This record gives sequence, C-alpha cells and structure tokens, in this order.
Amino acid sequence: MDLALVPGSANYALAEAVAELVGEPLVECVREVFHDSEQHVEIRETMRGRDVYVVQPTSPPVDSHLMELALLGDAARRAGAGRITAVVPYFGYARQDRRATGREPVTARIAAEFIEDYFDRVISVDVHTSSFEGLFRIPVEHLSAVPVLAEAARPLRSPESVIVAPDLGAVKLAERYAVILEMPVAIVRKRRISAEEVTTGGVVGDVAGRAPIIVDDMISTGGTIAAAIETLTDAGCATEITVLASHGLFVGPAVKRLGGCGARRITVTDSVVVPGDLGLPVHVASVAGLIADAIVRLHGDRSLADLIAHG
Repeated sequence: MDLALVPGSANYALAEAVAELVGEPLVECVREVFHDSEQHVEIRETMRGRDVYVVQPTSPPVDSHLMELALLGDAARRAGAGRITAVVPYFGYARQDRRATGREPVTARIAAEFIEDYFDRVISVDVHTSSFEGLFRIPVEHLSAVPVLAEAARPLRSPESVIVAPDLGAVKLAERYAVILEMPVAIVRKRRISAEEVTTGGVVGDVAGRAPIIVDDMISTGGTIAAAIETLTDAGCATEITVLASHGLFVGPAVKRLGGCGARRITVTDSVVVPGDLGLPVHVASVAGLIADAIVRLHGDRSLADLIAHG
C-alpha cells in the first residue's frame, strides 16, 4: 500500500516535520468551520487502497480537534483507504479514565470509542493514564518521548542533579529518566484538592543543595509543577530548577503560576502547539523523529518495541 500522511489543523507544523522526515508530502485537505461551529473537511487526493496516517493531537479545544480527527478518518474510509491510523500525539480526556463519585462517565473510554469507530490503529505519546491501551478495542502504539526529553536535559545535568517526581503517579516516569541520565530520584507527595488545585506534603529523598529536574507527562494549569517547586525550595534545593514534560498545554493560570515559581528552564515537546509569547523559559524538543520512525516501521510491518512507553 502507498503511504498517505493526512494533516489535521491542531498541529500542522508537526505534521509537516513528520512528512519531511518520512519523505512523503502531506495530503491536501480543506477544513471549514461554519457560522454555527459545524466543521466540514475534504481530502483532495485519492485514498484508494492507501496506508493512511492522520496526524491530529486532541489538544485544546479538545472537542473540536477530536471531531475533526473523526471526520478525517471517516473521509479516508469512505474514499477507500486500505488502513487508517490515528496519530494522536496528545490524547485529550486521558485524565478522566475512572469514576471518582460513581455518578460520572468514564470519559476517556468514550473518547476512545469515538476514535475507534473511524480508525484501525492509534499512535499516541506519553498518555496520562497507564490504562490507555485498555481503553481501545483496536491496536494502540503508545510511544515514549522520555529519550527525546532526557537527551535535551543531558547538557543541563550535574553531579548534584536529582530527578524529581512531582507526585506518586510520576514515579515510574521518573525512574525511566533516572536510568537514562544515571541520576537518583526524589518524590514530592501531592494531594489533589480540585481539578486545578493541589497541596503537597513533603519530599521523599535527598534534595538539599541539589539541582532538581522535575519530570511529568504534561503541564496543564501548572499547579502540580508550581507546588512541587515550592516544596523543593522549602526543602533546601538548589536554585537551578529544570522541568521536563511531554505535553505543554499551558492553559488557565499556568503562565502566572510558572512565571514566578523559579524554574530556570521548562522543556516540553511539540506534541501540541506551544505559543511563542508565554514569557516563560520554555524550550521545545521535537517528537517528529519519534513519530516518523513509528510510521515508517508500521508501514513496513516492523517492530516498534524500542519506541514503546512501558509502565
């Protein structure tokens, strides 16, 4: 089957970078949004019998980008595509993977069902929930951006550096960074008060006089990172604070919170579009190579074992 790279509008620059590395041009598509907010998409090349990869993170506005992803998948299917893969570098709704009160939907599962109606396979990067693959009834390739971010941080490490998990949920992630960078791990104990507020209860591990490298899968409103930095500062850490996160959403009060928190460098990937005017010390490491490698291997029916996120 011929390969076809179909770009969504959520992160066109990433789709372009992936296409350049794969060595295939992007398929021409048209997207319109009508006055009543309905969307219309059209793929303007033949899809008949092709191996199609639709590149579209479901970043904010999540619902709009999720709908566009489904529309592109359905358009490719109805045009006779042989196989269709959703390349979703950032998967919105992943944090809603279980019920907290018993009277809530499992929203991550609903989003998964919506996607699997239009696609044969999903590729995503460092999804928030460890149960991500189990949400789908179609094959899922869960890639890891940890090696990309670890290499971006390597020049910044020192003998006094320490990898920090900002909460218990990030411990396994921190351990993966620690193995690559050969550094010790510390853990901030966090309790979530609400969707946007957290409180911390101390640090497990030695951080006094050490330069923290805080690692997480995403930065949304910045509450977790800001609270972790405050706790580490109170514990006597060094002022050279680095933050690594796979997805940089920077929504709501994120800029205000992170602007005064003391982080010297915040490195995220280009899984979503990162605004250039945040006024924060943000650096971007690209996952285009990771995604391009996965697409080329899948197209050639080759293993992705060394690209997959484990744990």
